[in-house]
Amino acid sequence: MNLTPADSTVSVASASRATQDRPTSKNVDQPSKPESGAPQTASVATVTHLINKLSEYLSPSDMKKVKEAYRFSDERHLGQIRKSGEPYISHPIAVAEICADWKLDAQAIMAALLHDVMEDTAVKKDELIERFGAQVATLVDGLSKLDKIEFQSQIEAQAENFRKMLLAMARDVRVILVKLADRLHNMRTLGFMIPEKKRRIARETMEVYVPIAHRLGLNNIYRELQDLSFAHLYPLRYRTLSKAVKAARGNRREVVSKIMESVKNTLAATGIPAQVYGREKTLYGIYRKMRNKHLSFSQVLDVYGFRIVVDSFANCYVALGTLHALYKPMPGKFKDYIAIPKLNGYQSLHTTLIGPYGTPVEFQIRTQEMHRVAEAGVAAHWLYKDEEASLTDLQQRTHAWLQSLLDIQKQTGDSAEFLEHVKVDLFPDSVYVFTPKSTIIALPRGATVLDFAYTIHTDIGDQAIAARINHEQAALRTELRNGDIVEIITAPSSRPSPNWLTFVRTGKARSAIRHHLRTINLAESTELGKRLLAQALAALQIDPVLPDSVLEKLQNESSAKSLDELYADIGVGKRMATLVARHIRGMMESDPALSLPPVIESSRKLDPVAINGNEGVSVQLAACCQPIPGDGIIGQLRRDQGIIVHAIDCDVAKRQHAKEPDRWIELVWDKELTRRFDCRIKVLVANEKGVLARVAAEIGESDANITYVGMDDDREALMKLLRFTVQVEDRIHLARLMRNVRRIRGVARILRERNQ
Repeated sequence: MNLTPADSTVSVASASRATQDRPTSKNVDQPSKPESGAPQTASVATVTHLINKLSEYLSPSDMKKVKEAYRFSDERHLGQIRKSGEPYISHPIAVAEICADWKLDAQAIMAALLHDVMEDTAVKKDELIERFGAQVATLVDGLSKLDKIEFQSQIEAQAENFRKMLLAMARDVRVILVKLADRLHNMRTLGFMIPEKKRRIARETMEVYVPIAHRLGLNNIYRELQDLSFAHLYPLRYRTLSKAVKAARGNRREVVSKIMESVKNTLAATGIPAQVYGREKTLYGIYRKMRNKHLSFSQVLDVYGFRIVVDSFANCYVALGTLHALYKPMPGKFKDYIAIPKLNGYQSLHTTLIGPYGTPVEFQIRTQEMHRVAEAGVAAHWLYKDEEASLTDLQQRTHAWLQSLLDIQKQTGDSAEFLEHVKVDLFPDSVYVFTPKSTIIALPRGATVLDFAYTIHTDIGDQAIAARINHEQAALRTELRNGDIVEIITAPSSRPSPNWLTFVRTGKARSAIRHHLRTINLAESTELGKRLLAQALAALQIDPVLPDSVLEKLQNESSAKSLDELYADIGVGKRMATLVARHIRGMMESDPALSLPPVIESSRKLDPVAINGNEGVSVQLAACCQPIPGDGIIGQLRRDQGIIVHAIDCDVAKRQHAKEPDRWIELVWDKELTRRFDCRIKVLVANEKGVLARVAAEIGESDANITYVGMDDDREALMKLLRFTVQVEDRIHLARLMRNVRRIRGVARILRERNQ
């Protein structure tokens, strides 16, 4: 590829001249001084280095397309300056260089060079399709933010941008590879941003991009992004720990050299061809260990480790045995990720040995192919094939995860909820369990039986009632452990419960349960949402009967498909009625075309929301206090669980009200009640024959139904405590029942039991 001098080097002078001619969409102010101590690798980029890398594996025709994309990007970004003072084109070149290190194809390199032209210039997708083809244009579109859409908050805009990117990634994994390269270069040059923006971007990187890099097996980027985020989130801690590691490196050099020499000699004597590398743990890895285990730096002994790369699968285990003969292994510190790979395809043998002077040393043993996948993950096999059977095991697992993103999207109402589900699935720690047919299923740490059921199939999760773990009965909320054999027991009549959301861990399970809860009892949720919004509007002195023009604008701005969907979202707690009411008020005040409805008299007392307990999943009675008619009640709005009704004097409600006061509303019992309510009572009785029968009979005579009975196990005690769950009409009915039971011979005391 022939390049002119103008092509090969980015000219700062020419960029500066262009800045005077036309306005730019990027920062042209004076660059701020980078924070000392944070890593900085910014330098003026040249396209020559990129071309040299690409020429090693791209064909001449592909090189010609890349050159055209570079020139187009250079022309469109002309005059734009980064905070560092560099011409903006240096950023796309640096991103393309990172992609070239993975040997991505020409389309991905072109997308890397063009990734900001739609977002920051007047270029449209149609123009990219015409010049570079539909695939390149689609990649660039997936990488572009939704700047032209108005959102109610920055959080909503950020969530929608992530959803767009992740769904594009689900269709073509190259989108996230280019995006990670983009984020990596931005993090390397983040020191030129103001502190507040640095912290926001670093936190976003740590919460979203670091887990995605880990999930895709991109360990090099994963580790670098972690350390860069750590450096900008906690600069003082980063600098202090960096100095400590440098000092320790000198102190432990003799130990490391001695171990390295011993291992090399032992493996050579055994006849195993191997490469031995010393490996220093990342600063963030050391910091996380210190924080999680409450250790000082001097107590973190395994700062250094070793990696052994052998020539064959069998020699991994031979090398392991050789090392165990050389140094004593630490019990419980051996992990076989070759037999059971991690979710991201990572394979290695891990063992921790007691080295010289009693120092624990970690070893990783793998083949050259395993090493390549461990460092580059899914980017180690970037070629895209049509036949699924021809995909590698890693690609198949990645494809399955990306497909699950599309499944979650179908069941998710909004972008914030979608991002919440995806974040749950990005936890790096996993447990590995087996189906009855010995298929391995990987789940996040802390996953339950119900998560396993939804991983197998949504219908199995919806109909699950119990399980067998290692052939023993287990509840749906039971946490799974490595090696468990799990069998799900289903019933066609079973349906998801709102309570399930309190213990499931996977995004697929949460989205499926929420989707089901949204679709059943929709009418009740819609009606409740209308009542809640009316109450919130009244509190803001707005007549709840809104004009049609206001309702139409509200629906358009809320992204709901209909007003009933908006009301249902409020009814199940997905949207806050108070926030919607405030938005309505602001919308009417800011638009001259909309007149405020007549103001309600301020002296008018606002009516609380009346509930009768028959509203279905949109209203639930709290299990902690089990309120019954006659109790003063208050309601807590929970996302996708509707209103949780607590007694006013409930200790749990008081604690939660202090944390989130905006999520509580006033409630009263409806005058028309047609059902009975559960209530717990405990009865202290003499330990004598027939007392349980007498108490149970009296409860029945008092027109109450018993749904649960339990008692103490101590047979020798003089007194026994009986516990009942009974169904009563209201507090008057309960008081009559307790009065009748108290008169029974052998009953010493009876109390209502609450706050458990």
